[in-house]
Amino acid sequence: MTGDAEEIERELAALRAQVRQARAAGDRPRERALRAQQRALETAWEESLAPATATATATVAAPREGGSLLPLREQVHGALTLLAVPATPKLIAQVYNACFSGDIDSAKLTSLRRDEERSFRMNAFARPYYLCAALAADRFSPVRGLLAISTWPLEQRVIGALSPRVDFLRAAVRIAEHVDRLPDTDRAAARLLWLFAENIPGAADGVGSAKPQVVIRAAENELATHEPVDRSHREAAAARARAQLDDAGQLFGVSLKAVPKTGT
Repeated sequence: MTGDAEEIERELAALRAQVRQARAAGDRPRERALRAQQRALETAWEESLAPATATATATVAAPREGGSLLPLREQVHGALTLLAVPATPKLIAQVYNACFSGDIDSAKLTSLRRDEERSFRMNAFARPYYLCAALAADRFSPVRGLLAISTWPLEQRVIGALSPRVDFLRAAVRIAEHVDRLPDTDRAAARLLWLFAENIPGAADGVGSAKPQVVIRAAENELATHEPVDRSHREAAAARARAQLDDAGQLFGVSLKAVPKTGT
């Protein structure tokens, strides 16, 4: 990772703390201003990685299966980085194919997390990142069908009762911001945005149509209701996970074992 990206990550961590403080104080104007700064920094973070990605792509001699020059795990990493929330293989494929002009087959992702865990257990932290699990907030078991990135904080990877809806809304904001940055209308990306918008009250602009700024406002309005409670649950669960789990457990979760003679 470049020095610029690391500096931006430090700024983002500080900014997120300020957002929490503004929310706790009920200062909505300041919170909205801070969130705008946060989105700008997240965009700058993505752009800071672009030169490294281009360099890595240039070293590949020929396209891999499916037409992409990038290995599958890097394609998944790219889609998850855009979403910034844990996601299913189906959504990862939809995002990569729509936003990166790729051709991921979601069926190929089913064994990816197991491969990543095997690699981590053989040589921990040998890679810059791992594609890991989202963890259930109650027992820290891996949530079936969700992939995340190891460099994300635990609070971002823990899944509580409200987390699926909160993460859906966050992903909608990220996709809307991506579409809004495009110089020209991209039909695949616009279609993806509509799939989010149709499930958010007030976000759709007619059948099959959605405007990025309208989606962002609608999603953030609903987030204002759910996010504070979800965040407190996630922070509490993450603190317990750090105290109870080793590095592998924090990334890939713990397996639930049957209790003999109880049927549970």
